[in-house]
Amino acid sequence: MPTPCDISAPDAPFVILAGPDVIEGDGGVNRETAEELQAIIARLSQRWSVKFWFKSSYDKANRTSVDAYRGPGAQAGLAILAKIKADLGVAIVTDVHSPQEALDAARVADMIQVPAFLSRQTDLLLAAGRSGAAVNIKKGQFLSPHDVRHAADKARNAGARELYVTERGSSFGYNNLVVDMRSIPIAHSYGLPIIFDATHSIQLPGGLGTASGGERQFAPVLARAATAAGCDGLFFETHPDPDRALCDGPNMIALAEVESLLETCLRIRAAARPAAIAAG
Repeated sequence: MPTPCDISAPDAPFVILAGPDVIEGDGGVNRETAEELQAIIARLSQRWSVKFWFKSSYDKANRTSVDAYRGPGAQAGLAILAKIKADLGVAIVTDVHSPQEALDAARVADMIQVPAFLSRQTDLLLAAGRSGAAVNIKKGQFLSPHDVRHAADKARNAGARELYVTERGSSFGYNNLVVDMRSIPIAHSYGLPIIFDATHSIQLPGGLGTASGGERQFAPVLARAATAAGCDGLFFETHPDPDRALCDGPNMIALAEVESLLETCLRIRAAARPAAIAAG
């Protein structure tokens, strides 16, 4: 099977990056979510070509309020992710915030994620590229679709062999984001596979005053639209009970709704890209 970075390959798998936004407590909710996502992907893989990474963050360093929950930190959080990876056999993706974190996290994570607010940080992008892990760059809310290629070039020139760019909306006035679906074919024109972030794209940054709000009812709408526009995969945050999640609950997709949404998106992909059909 070709690497997912080969966006011209008709049978390139649809990439799924999903999980709770942040590690909660001792990681029990995260493990529960990983197990269910793994089961969902196994069922979908009977018909579709899908590649899955379990996503969760050990530190959310860009919270709106100083009092917001950030996670257990790097040492404890990476230990929890390592345990989930070892027990379930799932690939891991997590955020990093500094060059040293990129190297430390790569000992556990199969993919290093560069947060949107740090997507122009040269040293971080270079470290991510040198880490040996796959790299996912969140496109900054302040970047045009054309500009993100420069961030990708930094990571690629440093050695990144598997590289993705994730569209997560652009700032549009205060506390609001909009998605320009043209970013998908624009990224493709630079040879970049693009993931669509269905949950942060409907976030309302700072919309609750001391926390970000969100309009989760629109996440499935945008996920379907991005799939029809040709994205190479989806990023979304999910939780068994989003209203009780410790971070970004208002824009999370309920875990019980994930399989139906992915099934719909995979059908749309097959219709929009007839060669990208079932794995078997």
